[in-house]
Amino acid sequence: MERVLGRDFKRFIGKEILFKGWLAQIRKLGGITFLLLRDRTGEIQGVLEKRSLFLPPKESCVEVVGVVKQERQAPGGIELVIKEIKTISEAKELPFEIGRERYLNVKLDTLLDYRPLVLRNPKVGTIFRVEAEIVKNFREFLTKKDFLEVFTSKIISQATEGGSALFKIQYFEQEAYLTQSPQFYKQMLVGAGYERVFEVGFVYRAEEHDTSRHLNEYLSLDLEMGFISDEGEVMDLEEELLRYIISRLNERQDYLKVFGISEISFPKGIPRITFEEAKEILSGDKGCDLTFEEERNLARYVKERYDSDFVFVTKFPYFLRPFYTMPDEKRPYCRSFDLLYRGVEVTTGSQRIHEAKVLRDNLVAFGLRPEDFGFYLMIFDYGMPPHGGLAIGLERLTVGLLGLRNIREASLFPRDRKRLIP
Repeated sequence: MERVLGRDFKRFIGKEILFKGWLAQIRKLGGITFLLLRDRTGEIQGVLEKRSLFLPPKESCVEVVGVVKQERQAPGGIELVIKEIKTISEAKELPFEIGRERYLNVKLDTLLDYRPLVLRNPKVGTIFRVEAEIVKNFREFLTKKDFLEVFTSKIISQATEGGSALFKIQYFEQEAYLTQSPQFYKQMLVGAGYERVFEVGFVYRAEEHDTSRHLNEYLSLDLEMGFISDEGEVMDLEEELLRYIISRLNERQDYLKVFGISEISFPKGIPRITFEEAKEILSGDKGCDLTFEEERNLARYVKERYDSDFVFVTKFPYFLRPFYTMPDEKRPYCRSFDLLYRGVEVTTGSQRIHEAKVLRDNLVAFGLRPEDFGFYLMIFDYGMPPHGGLAIGLERLTVGLLGLRNIREASLFPRDRKRLIP
């Protein structure tokens, strides 16, 4: 017999089939033994009436022969009446229970040490199915908008933003760095004539944070677009993009129900508040960036006033943003924005400088040497359109959407200040 996946059982009611997967749970009730079987498509209930059949330990890999039967009280209304069960690979004693909920009593570091095993838990495993869905719809939306997906190098010779938060590596006879962002490449490709590009890729920040919001390697969803009028066009596009992604996620009730979510809400329009207005609302220091506490307080204010979990903060002081950010003509601010979701920054974006002389002057103003950025500046000498873009942190967005407690939960194999394995 050919293998039948759990999601296809309804097509085989009354028929004998072969199932291959894992033995997730064993529960005895009276004279009947109920088994929970799992494959890549989910879980199904098995019923064992023959007491003589040998049962391997939980989480063993098994082959099961049985008859598919409708059963109103079974999960999904289907169960498998088991006739034979064969052990493919026997599991050793589990370090902890990885069932539906009890794993939550285990420390996060322990869960991460046993990551491949813990991913068998439906709630943990579904996190990354949701992330795959987000990326799929990110690609789908932008492709429909005539963006080209690109793949840029993660090894660079110069800091993208002129900062010190870089991982240095030995690249044959010279020093190199892991990229903080594909920013330079995105801009160069706009100037190359592609006009609209996007990328899904890891970026690296050598920041010594050890919080529930920070990773040193995270997946960035980047886009850049040419021939814009101002940064408002980029924000408009992101609002449309996120509405599309969330509407598609709301169609995946099989994923959302795992987290007790019936629908992810999205506002009719995302409120836009300038940095100066935000600081006035919060009575904060306008000379420094928004603190995490200020971001949370602003989120509460926006939720109460606008009934939105999202808010754009715009017009940041120019000294808080990278050198390539377009200055604002009217004030000592620049044409940049952050998108906060439930009190956490999930996006940074801006209109970029497109005039070669202004860009070189700004490099000098930021204490940087234009000659170190020749590879980047070259295309600006040959006709660069007004352009802008953004980057979305996939893990932070996922944490907000699913109500997770720590960003490491949204990373398959997280890299933080202390963790290099698995």
